[in-house]
Amino acid sequence: MKNIFVGNLDFNTSEEELRQLFQTYGQVDRVSIMTDRDTGRSRGFGFVEMTSAEDGEKAIAALNGSQIGGRKLNVNEARPRPERTGGGRDRGGRGGGRGRW
Repeated sequence: MKNIFVGNLDFNTSEEELRQLFQTYGQVDRVSIMTDRDTGRSRGFGFVEMTSAEDGEKAIAALNGSQIGGRKLNVNEARPRPERTGGGRDRGGRGGGRGRW
């Protein structure tokens, strides 16, 4: 399985168009274009999962820098999403530094 990031998409590109573009290089398992939560409009990037890692590599090599909808695509292997840490400040409680010792 190869997960591929596709950036700089034209906002009118459909998931079906993206699927057809990648199917030239092998079997596509899933396509998803990210949309804005409030407006439902494309955010200009998406992900394509290809069944074969080898086919995915071929697609990346062939499609990175190609144009669709007048925009030059940025196509590369998707990196895992970094884990979010809790971060932030101490919200009080024991050891908050304000109590009596």
